[in-house]
Amino acid sequence: MTPAAIPESWRPALEPVCASAPLRQLGDLLKTEEAAGGAVYPPAEMRLAALALTSLPAVRVVILGQDPYHGPGQAHGLAFSVPRGVPVPPSLRNIFKEQEADLGLPRPAHGHLESWARQGVLLLNTVLTVAAGQAASHQGKGWELFTDAAIRAVAERAAPCVYLLWGSHARAKAPLIRAAGGAGNLILEAPHPSPLSAHRGFLGCRHFSRVNAFLEEQGSAAIDWRLPA
Repeated sequence: MTPAAIPESWRPALEPVCASAPLRQLGDLLKTEEAAGGAVYPPAEMRLAALALTSLPAVRVVILGQDPYHGPGQAHGLAFSVPRGVPVPPSLRNIFKEQEADLGLPRPAHGHLESWARQGVLLLNTVLTVAAGQAASHQGKGWELFTDAAIRAVAERAAPCVYLLWGSHARAKAPLIRAAGGAGNLILEAPHPSPLSAHRGFLGCRHFSRVNAFLEEQGSAAIDWRLPA
């Protein structure tokens, strides 16, 4: 990771982290894996897509994922999202199921969430790469320092933000958000939307309507959760 690759609005918060030993070691790891012929997802040019599509001042909602999808063609730098033409993964299907129940929205035919990102929804995985076919293979390798710095930068702003923390991995970031001390942040927690846990409280959480109610109370526009056809 080079500072030049970081979108401009995020550089003050993230450039110092790039100089750390763990991030340099992470860069070496990725180069070694790719030089050996191993696929790493998403491609390098997409790894910071969440930050590129949602500038730091524009963030109004944060949805935290864990690490990218590890199948070919799935990961493109936005948590839970897949490009058009790629089958909607099970967790995202449950997200759409909850939206339908909460907001009455029809389930989309695709899982490309870029329109959310362009409205200020930061779709950030806490780990930004994965080796092909090996879930969680890059956890604990340095990305967490980078993404924690991004989460902290959002939480420290004066502008209130909503955090959707789904699953134990995302919920573990709640103390980091609270410690940052930003005024008026709203943290909503639920089990992960995976089929293994969605029935334990994700389905029925009504987070999407609660996000919009909070934003409107703050004088901000609601998120249009519909996806373009």
